[in-house]
Amino acid sequence: MAEKMIVGVKFRDTGKTYYFSPKDITFREGDGVICETARGLEYGTVAIPNRMADDSELVLPLKEVSRKATPEDDKKQAENLAKRNEFMRISVEKAKSRGLDMKIVEAEYTFDRQKLIVYFTAAGRVDFRELVKDLASAFHVRIELRQIYERDEIKLQGALAQCGRPCCCTTYLHDFDKVTIKMAKIQGLSLNPQKISGCCGKLMCCLKFENDYYQEMYSKMPKLNSTARTPNGDGTVIANDILRQEVTVRFTQSDGGVEVKTFPLNKIIARQKQSEKEIPDQP
Repeated sequence: MAEKMIVGVKFRDTGKTYYFSPKDITFREGDGVICETARGLEYGTVAIPNRMADDSELVLPLKEVSRKATPEDDKKQAENLAKRNEFMRISVEKAKSRGLDMKIVEAEYTFDRQKLIVYFTAAGRVDFRELVKDLASAFHVRIELRQIYERDEIKLQGALAQCGRPCCCTTYLHDFDKVTIKMAKIQGLSLNPQKISGCCGKLMCCLKFENDYYQEMYSKMPKLNSTARTPNGDGTVIANDILRQEVTVRFTQSDGGVEVKTFPLNKIIARQKQSEKEIPDQP
């Protein structure tokens, strides 16, 4: 397959990497770069220095970088970032004065200062037409209000997850995958919302990471309360440990006594096969 020379650029520390053609410029990781994007002229940072990439990895045609950032560009970008707090404060005040039920999350200039983008969250639709006029009057630039959702808010602002590490979406997870309650059930997790929800209030993205393994192993495990044939005879399955690949079986003795033993999955022959659509009962 055909290959092209690319350079990978990030426009936010927590953002995804976009591929551009470096033209005849050699970039190093961390270099500042000016690129033309759908939002206008933007300042980015090189995340992937010049390398060849297969066409199958790219969205063609590639846009070209405009130039390597100059010291003047670096200064201008720093000034743009320094104005964020002022933008946020005024945007919040204007929204409050209009009585709008919205939360201002972020406000930023485009690099060329031709547009101010204000990000917000809201429970429903918000008529912000008058707010746009107020902000345009205050900042004398084109205003764009963009509604985002809870996961996007955490991605923009950053947060620490329950594990004590920065949220995945703020470090390397650039696209949000669909996460369902079924994933938590298959993994045998408590369905307490506080334990399986992230900082954004939605199901934790990490539930998706090992889901393929759990799905595969779950389909191989015997169904709870089914009869399984073991080296000790037939018994009733009372628990499955997917990570250890072990099955706990209860045996009823002839004298009425009960014995419980755990066996490796490869020592079990299920008498009633597990259905992939069924979900294990929660303790």
